[in-house]
Parts: sequence; C-alpha cells; structure tokens
Amino acid sequence: MIGQQQETQLREGLQSLGLALDDSIVARLLAYLALLLKWNKTYSLTAITEPERMVSHHLLDSLAALRPIAGRQPQRLLDVGSGGGQPGIPFAIVQPDWQITLLDSNHKKTAFLQQAVIELGLRQVSVVCDRVENVTAAPYDLITSRAFADLADFVRLTRPLLAQGGSWAALKGVQPFEEIAALPADIVSRIEPLTVPGLGAERCIVWMEPKA
Repeated sequence: MIGQQQETQLREGLQSLGLALDDSIVARLLAYLALLLKWNKTYSLTAITEPERMVSHHLLDSLAALRPIAGRQPQRLLDVGSGGGQPGIPFAIVQPDWQITLLDSNHKKTAFLQQAVIELGLRQVSVVCDRVENVTAAPYDLITSRAFADLADFVRLTRPLLAQGGSWAALKGVQPFEEIAALPADIVSRIEPLTVPGLGAERCIVWMEPKA
C-alpha cells in the first residue's frame, strides 16, 4: 500500500536532490509505484516490494540521475532494458517534453509498461518489445540503461541507435572500473558519482561517447 508515509519520504528525498516538483507530479510518481506494486503480484517485475524501499530504490534511485541527464538537454531518449520502468517512467513523469522510448524484450514487462504509460497519461512515451539488435528506430541523442548489460555490450548493441554527437548514460552501483577498461578503444568515458537519499549504497552514472 502506497500512502502518506511514502509521500513524505518521497518529498524529503526530492528536496535532498534539489528537485522542486508540483504536487501533481509527486502524485503521478506515487501512482506509478502503486501500479508497479499491483502488477508485481502477477508479473514479478521487481524483487523490492516494501513500499518504503520502492521509494528509495525505484523513484529516488532513478531521479538522482535526472539533473545530470537533464543537463545534456536530450530530446530523444532510449531506455534499454526498461524492466519495471526505471529510470524511464520517472524521467517521463518529471520531463514531459522528452520523447522517451522504453525498450525491453520481456512481453510481461512491456505489457506493464504500456499500461503504465496509458494510466499515467505519458503521451510522449513509446514502448517497444524487442531485442535491442532488432530495433531500427531513428537515432537517439541519449541512451540509458540501469540493469541491461555490461558497458561493452551496452555500447556495442546500441551503437547503431546513437545519434551523431549523442551520449550513453549507464546507471551503475559501485564504480565499474573493470567494465570501463573493457570498452572499445574509441569510446571516451567519465564516472559521475550520485547520492541517493535513503539508499546506503554507491551509485554512479558512467557517461560514454565516441571519440570525436
């Protein structure tokens, strides 16, 4: 049950992140969690089912990356391996001007994502159920992933989808130095540490771009 306690936790976390959001946006973020909790009973979308941990691990964990990613001013964003919708759906709720594609090869997960998009009124969001190597959409200026693959595979599989001048942003836990060392020689990377309110674990964004 998502209730007042979770709303308070979310508002305090948003304040810590420096995100001043309207009440309507906060309500939609909580509505998304309620949907995730409801569908999870049948579809096993997440192993985290305690409401307070869902706020920290699903909402705040995603939104901690929002300001750094917004600084890139993406117009078209692809979220690969969206699963239960993180970070794509929280991003879409807060940034209605971003065109976001949620990609996952699991039919149950994309059925949930499609329903969430409809119920939350996220008209700028597309859901694609397919393997990333089969996608032939127009190029994206930002490609994100949260739990899709190691960095080398992430870059290799999505490279045809990256626009000229675009970037990859992989949301990771502990800084993945071994994965970075395995990146192709023509990829430039940078680690940006993140602090997630209420989450006692390391988080970071690994930014990657092809060398100019």
